[in-house]
Amino acid sequence: MRLQNKKVIALVSKDFEDLELWYPLLRLQEEGATVHLVGEKAGEEYPGKYGVPATADYGFEDINPENYDGILVPGGWSPDKLRRYESVLNMVQHMDEHKKPIGQICHAGWVLISAGILEGRKVTSTPGIKDDMTNAGAEWFDEPVVQDGHIISARRPPDLPPYAKAFADLLAE
Repeated sequence: MRLQNKKVIALVSKDFEDLELWYPLLRLQEEGATVHLVGEKAGEEYPGKYGVPATADYGFEDINPENYDGILVPGGWSPDKLRRYESVLNMVQHMDEHKKPIGQICHAGWVLISAGILEGRKVTSTPGIKDDMTNAGAEWFDEPVVQDGHIISARRPPDLPPYAKAFADLLAE
């Protein structure tokens, strides 16, 4: 199992896009990675947009990103909430500074925008936030998956298979 010794943060907040959280999480676990759900409070249950709940293993303040190999940011409406937490932005900035895999899909680009890490980067997202991404200095592409170094981005749920594979492949390096 090629990801057996890898640890990944999966951010969670109310109204995450169910598939955009669970599909990559399960895909990474299938390859042996440990994936921790990290929300505002440990033990808190967060409902997905379509009703599938997720319970946080840890709170934002409980996590030291140095102990993790990558981070996943699901879309839905949760990124608009997640980007309001300085500890979340610090996690993303830490991963960026250390060139650890950062996965973002759909509206998750809002978190990377607020973390201030998109200047000069190639990305994709849901077309609905294309202007936000380009205004943050990113070069936006309408492609299923865009990889720029350690940042993997995808547009929406139909892009999950190549997105999860690209993230797993990068994490395995």
